[in-house]
Parts: sequence; C-alpha cells; structure tokens
Amino acid sequence: MEFNQLRYVCAIAETGSFSRAAEHCHVTQPSLSQQVLKLEEDLNAKLFDRLGRSVQLTEAGRAFLPHARSILQQMEAARSGVEDKRTDVRGSVAVGVIPTIAPYLMPGYTAAFTKRYPEARLRIIEETTPVLVESLRDLSIDLAILALPLRHKEFELFPLRTEPLFAVLPKDHPQAGAKSLALKDLRGESFVMLRDGHCFRGLTLAVCARARVTPRIAFESGQFSSLLGMVAAGVGVTVAPEMAIDRNADCRYVRISDARATRTIVAAVLHGRSFNRVQQAFLSGITKMKDWAPAR
Repeated sequence: MEFNQLRYVCAIAETGSFSRAAEHCHVTQPSLSQQVLKLEEDLNAKLFDRLGRSVQLTEAGRAFLPHARSILQQMEAARSGVEDKRTDVRGSVAVGVIPTIAPYLMPGYTAAFTKRYPEARLRIIEETTPVLVESLRDLSIDLAILALPLRHKEFELFPLRTEPLFAVLPKDHPQAGAKSLALKDLRGESFVMLRDGHCFRGLTLAVCARARVTPRIAFESGQFSSLLGMVAAGVGVTVAPEMAIDRNADCRYVRISDARATRTIVAAVLHGRSFNRVQQAFLSGITKMKDWAPAR
C-alpha cells in the first residue's frame, strides 16, 4: 500500500471519475488506474464498480475510504509539524564560547540576534575549550565559538575571523612606542598569563617557543582584564589578541611582527547535527558578521 494509491482512491471518491481524479492528482489516467488496480489486488477486494462512465464505491470501498482519508490527514499533519519546526522562530539555541572571546564578541551579537528573533530562546555558556568540546559531543550545546587549533575530527568548523596578536607592555617600557616588535625582544621579561586550561595560553607559549623565548611567569589569571591590570602596574608583559585590546587600560599595545602570531576563531558544530531555524540563523549570522567589537 502506497501513499499515492490512497490519494488516488480518495480523489476518485470525491470526483466520481477516474479522469477527473487523474487531472486533480496531476497524473495520467492510465497511471492512476494501474495504481488503483494494484491496490485492489493487494487488498484482494474491489474498491470501485466501473459502470460505464460512472464510478461507484463498493461496500469494501466504503469501508476503506475513511481509513484512507485518516492516513492522508495524519501524513499531512506530520508534514506540517516538520515544516512548523523548520521555520519556527521561537526555537532555542545554546552557544558555548571560550572566555577569551565571550566578553568581546557576544554582547553586541547577542543584542542584535535577540532583536531580530525576539521569540528565540538564546543561552550563552562561557567555558574553556575542553569543557565546550565535551558539551558539543553530548549535545548540551548546539555550537561553540573557539580558537584553533582544534584537533577533533568529529566537528565541522566555520571560520569566523583571524586576528593579529599584540605584545602588551607597561607605558614606560622601552618598546612601548614601537609600531611592531619581535617577541625575542622580550627575552628576560616577566610575563603575566592566562591559567592552564585556556587555549590562548597554549597559543602564547607556541608563539614564544618560535621566538625561543621562555616566559618567566609572574602572575596567572582566568581573565584578560586582570592581566592588563598587572601589566599597567608593571608586574610584567603579556600577549593579547586584537579583540582584547582595551585602550582604557594604562598599557601599550605593540603588534608582534611574526606573521604567524595570529589567532583564528571558528564556530564548531558536531558533524551531522541538524539545526532548527533559530540555530541555523545564529550560525549563519555569526559567520557573516562584519563588525567585530572594535578596539575599545
């Protein structure tokens, strides 16, 4: 028993004619007749009496018709339900963001997104990369905004932005007025850094390693703002992405001349994960975002 066979039976019953039913269903009459005959053979019962130019339901046909109509209605309800979900702007989206991105990117984008989709339920979770990776895997979040490298094959990555890295120096540092510097110029300096678990710490250490600089770590924190305060107080120097530059902090920002001293930000989703309209809109919007929190 096939879906189209049920459609044809209902159409014949409603129009009283094989030819009119074929026209209504946008098929040829021979094709429609063949499918109805096949259905009658499968049921081992005749559904219609062909009486010259007229068609009448048999007793079996009258018993079969309400069930056929019910199945078609249920199929249409199922299709409508899927379509409603696909286009529903009242859905939810859970987004994970690492702490070195969340304070700079999310306030502006969240405000724009909620203005455009006022009935959407948006939840933002700020966590370190290892936590967000596990949250993607167990479907606790729908997508995550992270920084490369991300060595997990089960994720699909959407590049968002590549930004340069800057050395952050006290205002009286000898290099404070330079337009750029090589990280090797900071050998012997005390560094203030993010704690273990923050991917930007690993990126900073990699940049230092390429310059053959071994940082002497004087202070560790989970927030860039704390690092900038320590730099301003003369405790040490640090490295920060362009996004985190705060002109209100009493520091100087000098671009690192190493062409590889950059950070690439991506949106990560689990391969094969299907999205509702709200989730897709969030991902699409952030991948097209132009105005990335200018330096403050």
